[in-house]
Parts: sequence; structure tokens; C-alpha cells
Amino acid sequence: MVLEVRRKEKESSQSLVHRFTKVVRQSGVLIEARGKQFRKRVKSTLSKKRSALRRVSNRAEKALAEKLGKPKPPR
Repeated sequence: MVLEVRRKEKESSQSLVHRFTKVVRQSGVLIEARGKQFRKRVKSTLSKKRSALRRVSNRAEKALAEKLGKPKPPR
């Protein structure tokens, strides 16, 4: 996407910069770039399955320890 702002006759450089920044803000280029910069990666299906299995096994271990009356491990 090309943004073009031409200087008008008898326009100060300050007002030209102001107009340019306004055009850039309205175009949404900066918002799109920042969105791409801080985008989170999508987890793969294998890693999702592994983490789910880990959660299930941790719950089972905690339930067993509670049933046996063992003290909770410190954090």
C-alpha cells in the first residue's frame, strides 16, 4: 500500500507532516504492523494433546495423593 501526500502551495512543513501522520493513522498501516509484530503463535495439535495429557496425569496424581493423605507439595 502506497500512501502519497503532496505538498500544497504555501504549506508549511509542519502542516505537511501533520497531514501525513493523519493519513497514516487513517489508513491503519501502523495498527496492522503492530498486530503482526505482537501476534501469538498458534499451538500445534501435538503440543495441545501433550499438555492435555499432562493436565490429566497431574490431576490423577493429586487426587491419589489426597486420597492417601499425603501433604501438599510446597509451591
